[in-house]
Amino acid sequence: MMRRLELFLFCMLVWVVLTGSVEWQSVASGLVVSLTVALLFGGDFAEKPGQVLDPRRWGWLLVYTPVFFWEMAKANVDVAYRVLHPRMPIRPGIVKIRTRIKSEAGRVFLANSITLTPGTLSVDLVGDALYVHWIFVRETDMGKAAEAIIGRFEPLVIKIFD
Repeated sequence: MMRRLELFLFCMLVWVVLTGSVEWQSVASGLVVSLTVALLFGGDFAEKPGQVLDPRRWGWLLVYTPVFFWEMAKANVDVAYRVLHPRMPIRPGIVKIRTRIKSEAGRVFLANSITLTPGTLSVDLVGDALYVHWIFVRETDMGKAAEAIIGRFEPLVIKIFD
């Protein structure tokens, strides 16, 4: 029930800010829309919605963005080279990686980051285990594979979400 109330208040705040109006018609429409959203999606709302407003988390997100784009650029070059060079090895496989990220949103964010990086695809997320399809499995040891795939992402995602 508390999540629905938090979502309702958040939606109302966003409504008032976006419409820029406190006239009764606008507020009434916002109440209807916010209540509908809260009733339908309140159970799926973030565990700790107040964390979204923490400026430190936004700062870490700003740090994460260039790191992610750099890793994505490196992976693009690697995959392009594997496609264009006939002797470049491809050894696909699925590796299991354990993550230290506690929040569900953080684990999903990490899984999406991995999927957006060419050469890797998040296949499944079960608890703290992430199954990743890797175009060239360099390491069969779970710890070394985790370092190769999520080593740069995980510490920053923890600071953003946990």
